[in-house]
Amino acid sequence: MFSNFSQTALNKNLNRLFFLRCITLAVGCLTFTAIYLILEIPLLWTEITMVVVSLAILNFITWVRLRRNWPVSDKEIFLQILIDVAALTILLFFTGGSTNPFISLYLLPLTITAAALPWTYTWVMATITIGCYSLLLFYHIPLPHNHNEHMSEFNLHVSGMWLAFVLSTVLIAWFVVKMGSSIRERDKALSQAREQALRGEQLIALGTMAAGAAHELGTPLATMAVVSKEIQNEHTENPELQKSVRILRDQIIQCKHTLTQLLADAGQSRIEDASGQTVDLFLQELFDKWKLMRPTVKFTYTCNGFFPSPQIINTQPLGQSILNLLNNAADASIEDIEINSNWNKNELYLEILDSGKGLSDEDLHQAGQNFFASKKEHGFGIGLFLANANIERYGGKIRLTNRENGGACTQVILPLIGLQHDKT
Repeated sequence: MFSNFSQTALNKNLNRLFFLRCITLAVGCLTFTAIYLILEIPLLWTEITMVVVSLAILNFITWVRLRRNWPVSDKEIFLQILIDVAALTILLFFTGGSTNPFISLYLLPLTITAAALPWTYTWVMATITIGCYSLLLFYHIPLPHNHNEHMSEFNLHVSGMWLAFVLSTVLIAWFVVKMGSSIRERDKALSQAREQALRGEQLIALGTMAAGAAHELGTPLATMAVVSKEIQNEHTENPELQKSVRILRDQIIQCKHTLTQLLADAGQSRIEDASGQTVDLFLQELFDKWKLMRPTVKFTYTCNGFFPSPQIINTQPLGQSILNLLNNAADASIEDIEINSNWNKNELYLEILDSGKGLSDEDLHQAGQNFFASKKEHGFGIGLFLANANIERYGGKIRLTNRENGGACTQVILPLIGLQHDKT
């Protein structure tokens, strides 16, 4: 999305450059016509006409290029501006060089570069324009005016114009770049604020629906618990059926516990109200709960953290978020799931490796955004969305990548709250 937005902005900038060159060519032709017909100043009109025609041809090529759906790059825009600077330098060379009052037009390409391109291009353009101006102080075809009587004053005036131009160039390059950077940072902050506000609205909507669903699911779960108990009592002679019913009853109990916990934790909205728990115990309880939820899943767990372990904020939303990520891995591959954990005094690093099909480039780009689902046939995308939102809310982050040998890697980084003996 950001790439498309950046490309659209570059196309608009090239289009603006085309129209600006049209205006410049029109004004230049009127100016040269007035000089030729009214002032009757003898100039090298053939060479000047060739430069103007060359710029017109370039602008026509740009017009044709804009009608094609081709990507625009910073280098292309900078190259077009460089051609304008070269044309301006040649025209000034034929019309008095640094003594030409239109010498200040060098500020126009510099300003455009500073406003439209990264700062490196701006300082390169500043160096080029100052260099061209400085060369025109010594190398140019003088205008047919006699300044012999006031040569020293005139030279002083030209030198003052050059110094003013250098100062203006440096100031424009510095302040416009800084202002452009500030504007881009502000736009980025506003975009992030809008995304967070939208995500907050979606979380509120999900919370409201979850509360209603918890209330409605209570009755059928109670009915399922009663029926499963009756089936278990009626078929005591069948051990396989007893085992299956026991698993079913455990799942029902877990669902009822989850709904009860959901309603109990509904008012726990502030992070500072949460309790702390050691990382190893927090993870072990999560894995025990996950094994109860997904008894057929086969995984290996490796812990590389030091002991005694630091503490982590223990809340139901945070634990549920990690469970959602574990379930995503189980949906991708029910076997060969590897879980690795490591921590220092400040952060927990959790890595979940599955052996599924992995994620496409589009999936990797959209993961965690607006109910994205990589499991097209049965996924709603809510689990990953909630996991990403909750983990970011607690100061953590999620990173999804593909493994070299197939499958996906989910990396979770969560902040810790220090060692237990450090708390008072």
